[in-house]
Amino acid sequence: MLDNIISKINAIVWNPALVVLLIAAGLYFSFRTRFVQIRKFSSMLRSLFSRTEKNAQGISSFQAFCIALSGRVGTGNIVGVATAIAFGGPGAVFWMWVVAFFGASTAFVESTLAQIYKFPHSSGFRGGPFSFIEHGLGKRWIGIAFAVITILSCGFFLPTVQANGAASAINNSFNLTHLVSGIGLAVLLGLVIFGGIKRIATVASIVTPFMALGYILMSLVVIAFHIHDVPAVFAAIFKGAFGLSPVCGGIIGSTIAMGVKRGIFSNEAGQGTGAIVSASTDVPHPAQQGLAQAFSVYVDTLFVCTATALMILCSGTYNVFGSNGEMLFAGAPELANNYVNYTQSAVDSVFAGFGSRFVSIAMIFFVFTTVVAYYFYAETSIIYLFRGSKGKGEKWAILVLQVLMLAAVIFGAVREADVVWQLGDIGVGLMAWVTVVSILILCPKAINSLKDFEKKKNEGELENS
Repeated sequence: MLDNIISKINAIVWNPALVVLLIAAGLYFSFRTRFVQIRKFSSMLRSLFSRTEKNAQGISSFQAFCIALSGRVGTGNIVGVATAIAFGGPGAVFWMWVVAFFGASTAFVESTLAQIYKFPHSSGFRGGPFSFIEHGLGKRWIGIAFAVITILSCGFFLPTVQANGAASAINNSFNLTHLVSGIGLAVLLGLVIFGGIKRIATVASIVTPFMALGYILMSLVVIAFHIHDVPAVFAAIFKGAFGLSPVCGGIIGSTIAMGVKRGIFSNEAGQGTGAIVSASTDVPHPAQQGLAQAFSVYVDTLFVCTATALMILCSGTYNVFGSNGEMLFAGAPELANNYVNYTQSAVDSVFAGFGSRFVSIAMIFFVFTTVVAYYFYAETSIIYLFRGSKGKGEKWAILVLQVLMLAAVIFGAVREADVVWQLGDIGVGLMAWVTVVSILILCPKAINSLKDFEKKKNEGELENS
């Protein structure tokens, strides 16, 4: 009964209207910013290393980029891409690219607004959608509701599922029990989150580039061994994207839907999480942080997701299913619908017996950094709720969050969490609805900031940008 209710609510929140809204918003922001994601690509790279004063109150732009990227790069980059191919065929990859391209402009707008409306705190600058909703739109009650939803989804529901995925991967490859894996993950998480924002930023800036680069390098090696198949793979991606594939042409609706949905889930543009991190930076100009976060969308989808997709497609270790479950393409019939094995088998095609372990290790890194990012989002939401109370109750609320989140990680590791995953999806979907509508209204503020950035840059007032 409860499962059905939650499932129906999830379907309502994540209905096609939200997908259309997110894509339409990306198109709108692209035109309003005159395609900032293309025009300012070089500035995106330079913005990652914007100078930060020694006595800065916030974290650096690069640290914020790594925290946001750690939240974006997760199991969805391995399992999510595989399921997109399974139910949408190779063409789904193309629509993931499209979503990333337009989503970069959305990320720019939400992150720039977060910088404009950030507020000071003893730990540094903080803010996010709840802040620009309250001060930009004058709707504090909506800001409070957004913060509560963020705490529930990012603080409790989503970490449970991430922990379950990591524990399952460890058990498959190293035969450790789920309980031992959960406790180990909780201990590592505790060492980071009890250290505050600076430690979170430091860990993210070291682990995230390492894990992403290592995963991409491995994919390049796998692809290199299948180099003769690359032209045919790209042909299949483009043909499938427009229903021209003789095998997958009949599922063009699923191709577009899966590519768009998995792309949105992966890069998180418009969901507000990137904005929460962006508000914590201390940079010379708000637009610089917007540019840095736009680039993180590219890294997540165009680099990491594409790496997974090309490994799977070049190796042929995948199946494609129709709407009623029939197998339209049987590249690896023995794998059936074991989606994570699509990626594992792709690596095994080059390094026999190593694929399972490598993907499992990658998932451990991905899950760990994702849960750390989740904590940051939830903690910032608590700080917003207690802002103005002169610290009364804030420390206790954060301590409760820390303890319950560690407990949620252990709980999630030892049991399946399908219902909790759906609850998390509901929370993230509600966050997206509120964030996108808000930034559509406040978009002129971000546009003015971009114009001011370009003016000051041309006049030489901004260096290293």
